Amino acid sequence: MAGMTHQATADTPRHRRFTYQVLLASLWMTLAMLVVKLWLGWRTQSLAILAESLHTLLDSLSTLFSFLALSNDDRLGWDQVWSHGKREVMGVLMVVAFLGFASFSLLLMAAQALETLGEQDLSVTAPSLQLLGCVTLMTFALALFKRYRGQTAELALLRLNAQHTLRDSWLTLLVFLGLVGVRLGYGWVDPLMTVLLVLTLVGSSWQLINWQLPFMVQQVAIAPEVLAQMAKQVEGVSHCYNVQSRGLVGRRVFIEMHLGVHPEFMGIARIIAQRIEAMIRTRYGPVKVSIYIDPETEPDTPMLPDHSIRRFYSQNDPDLN
Repeated sequence: MAGMTHQATADTPRHRRFTYQVLLASLWMTLAMLVVKLWLGWRTQSLAILAESLHTLLDSLSTLFSFLALSNDDRLGWDQVWSHGKREVMGVLMVVAFLGFASFSLLLMAAQALETLGEQDLSVTAPSLQLLGCVTLMTFALALFKRYRGQTAELALLRLNAQHTLRDSWLTLLVFLGLVGVRLGYGWVDPLMTVLLVLTLVGSSWQLINWQLPFMVQQVAIAPEVLAQMAKQVEGVSHCYNVQSRGLVGRRVFIEMHLGVHPEFMGIARIIAQRIEAMIRTRYGPVKVSIYIDPETEPDTPMLPDHSIRRFYSQNDPDLN
């Protein structure tokens, strides 16, 4: 007798497509604002703007990884779905190395600027402040839009990305106010803000790496015996085996399990899988579950070939998008 697979994808094509489009547009807008900030930093000789542009670069990286995570969700195969590839890991390491080098260089230049306050050659003009003000407003608008859409559509991935963008918005506003002070004659504000921004960059970088790390390594998210015990609480399930989980509880967890079901319950296999999925989601939050259901067999019975599997898709929980 053929087996069955219930794949709880926890999203809908509409939500996925919408999040995909928002993240892609957000990535291009963030990169455009990064270019503007770098140009302003070079034009005004402001170290604070250059330091804040590193935060914008980090925001771009956060958006890129959210985009990649969404794109990779629909790839088949355990090895492909559960972690980023070597290119993503190498990309993170290269960006972290660049951020470390750039931060150290900015700290040295800020220290030199504090020693020679009277010799600073800052060129903070009214047009430069106006352009930076426009960038600040655009960043706030983008962050609030992503947070609003993430809340109304219950898109966790969009809400989390909006937090990074909103933090960058507040820092950009801080730099804008600091440059107003520089224009009024308080030249020491610029190097002081540079030191502050570099120090906050360390914490922001660690938060980003801490968020991405569970998806770069194949660490177990939930103990297999706990998931197996939960599955066997559902009537009709005789045993549960080959349980695997990846991700981080409370953020994103991917689960795969195989169930043995009594023959008389095979007619309601879909309902059994949905009950198990609901139990796991209630206890652990956003999840994406693949449940393979076979008639009652021994746990060491060889797996059925793919062509004998029928797939069912549950699309009632968009929270993973």
